[in-house]
Amino acid sequence: MRAVIIRTFGDPSGMEVTDLPVPTPGAGEVLVRTEAAGVGGVDVVIRRGGIAEAARDSGMIPGSEAAGVITTTGPDVDPAWVGRRVWAFTRTSGAYAEYVIARADDIVELPSDLTSVQAVTLGSAFPVAHFALERARLTEGESVLVRGAAGSIGLAGVELAARAGAGVIAVTTSSSQRGERLRAFGATHVLDRSGAGDADAPAEFDVILDIVGGPDLPRFIERLSPNGRLIAVGVVGGFPPADFGTALLAGFRRSITLGTLSLDTVPRAELARVRAEVFDDAVRGTLSPVVHDTLPLSDAAEAHRLMDAGDVFGRVVLVP
Repeated sequence: MRAVIIRTFGDPSGMEVTDLPVPTPGAGEVLVRTEAAGVGGVDVVIRRGGIAEAARDSGMIPGSEAAGVITTTGPDVDPAWVGRRVWAFTRTSGAYAEYVIARADDIVELPSDLTSVQAVTLGSAFPVAHFALERARLTEGESVLVRGAAGSIGLAGVELAARAGAGVIAVTTSSSQRGERLRAFGATHVLDRSGAGDADAPAEFDVILDIVGGPDLPRFIERLSPNGRLIAVGVVGGFPPADFGTALLAGFRRSITLGTLSLDTVPRAELARVRAEVFDDAVRGTLSPVVHDTLPLSDAAEAHRLMDAGDVFGRVVLVP
């Protein structure tokens, strides 16, 4: 099978396409013939070498989500799964390939009216935003800031915050044109990456959904309202400064909260339930799978260059 590997961590040029044996599913696993693979922010962080454990594995196949048809099941998995089209979570590696291995409790059958390309724009992003807003205890009428809103998780956060009845939904993004597109998903105020650019936007927010991290994180912690909650779900802008906790302690009398959210801590059955609901909502047209571009698997490095440049609105998808 063809697969993309990271030969050298850092620049996208360190990625290459190679031929590898088709893997064999073990106990509790299935083999999926890939129809689409999502390119996510965590893939970029790993490729840059930002996750030390992954960066030790030269030759790893990046990618955490794929969609396609199950061709083989492991010895203790119901063979009735063979031939069914599913979304599959491959954890931190494995999705940029013509065949992928996934655990049987990390797959969700897809509705017939949802394409595999659409599925990989939804299957990770919307659950992240869903559980992050749940952890933030967002209630109707509260103000929300989505930092880094033009990516797939940010778009999901905007849509879900609007559906939850947020009173204000501000977004940070790289251009006014992207900001205007975000208004169609529920954004009420558009800010630049520094958090400025709209004099009518609130100075403080009840909830901040942060996908960016990076050196400016303390500035956004300072924009939490009394009892405000910031939930960090990514570090696509790099890790924050070592002293970012100073901003938390400086706001001590406002009782502000900083939390993190990883889907690794969510029970698998609950994740599967939410994903199935998201897929059904997309078929009904109440949630939006936004595809920036569909590229061949061999153009994975180009997909990562687009991500590095900050030019992606929604999700880039690779197809074999």
